[in-house]
Amino acid sequence: MRVDKAKLKELMKNKVVRAGLSEEHADAVADVLLHADLRGVHSHGAMRVEYYAERIAKGGINTNPNVKFEKTGPSTAVLDADGGVGHYHAKVAMDEAIKIAKENGVAVVGVRNMSHSGALSYFVQQAANEKMVALSMCQSDPMVVPFGGAEPYYGTNPIAFAAPSSTGKNIIFDMATTVQAWGKVLHARSKNESIPDTWAVDENGEPTTDPFKVKALVPISGPKGYGLMMMVDVLSGILLGLPFGKQVSSMYEDLTEYRKLGQLHIVINPEFFGNAETFLETITRTMKELKEIKPAKGFDEVLYPGEPNDIQQEAYEKEGIEIVDDIYEYLASDVIHNNNYDHKDPFAK
Repeated sequence: MRVDKAKLKELMKNKVVRAGLSEEHADAVADVLLHADLRGVHSHGAMRVEYYAERIAKGGINTNPNVKFEKTGPSTAVLDADGGVGHYHAKVAMDEAIKIAKENGVAVVGVRNMSHSGALSYFVQQAANEKMVALSMCQSDPMVVPFGGAEPYYGTNPIAFAAPSSTGKNIIFDMATTVQAWGKVLHARSKNESIPDTWAVDENGEPTTDPFKVKALVPISGPKGYGLMMMVDVLSGILLGLPFGKQVSSMYEDLTEYRKLGQLHIVINPEFFGNAETFLETITRTMKELKEIKPAKGFDEVLYPGEPNDIQQEAYEKEGIEIVDDIYEYLASDVIHNNNYDHKDPFAK
């Protein structure tokens, strides 16, 4: 079904407020989830609300955290979220990183001891909207077999990048270091759809098209994706003194416990590296030249990174956001959660 974006945000915010979040923190959660749904990344949108609501209600997200923000150098800082909701604290940390980069040219800000923060594209877009270049990366559940391995060690460990242009459009690139994000498998399950046989493996380590038989994901491009997910784990986990690799807690292991996840934002101010206006104009030219490239067979045109999501967002702004009926019915109900996630096998139905 189709839902107006304002209505969807209200439903999502109200649900996590009823679960126990403050209005301020709940607004940030709903905003990040709405961003994902608007851009067609439904795996990180409304379908996640019930999980968050259950974890909040059971005490696995600190609703009144003792947050500490420490400047550790002219261009570096760490925000300790004390088990608080990831969406809000990652957003605050990016705001601080933007301030530092405006003053000093570069900012590297870590977030430690937070919960899941949703789509990373939201946070790099914050910086791009302020005419900054940004990278963001974070840890996730160990559910990926390392290249050559037969059991999971790392998470999907995503990376996002954004760069602004002179037109107000941003290049935005957000990827899991696996062939596909776990949320995409969940989305396929929610719609009872099959998945490509390149996404995941079953209990025997064999490729599967059945999202309900998935027992591990695989790195993108084999050893290259494996190396990238290790890099993310080092920069957003080990660097911040947090659990790493297979020590990273599962989303479902115990919903009464804080997750202690890490995230790292890197923000670069183009003004400190050359002419800022020239930079913006050159990004615009890059986007234009990419679109002028002769398309390959089977393609209508070449799109710059983030453009398919921009196109989807424009359509959803006009027509309403497409939401699975069952998810909408949950959001509109009086139920806070259905006890579906605690101690759940992450690969179970």
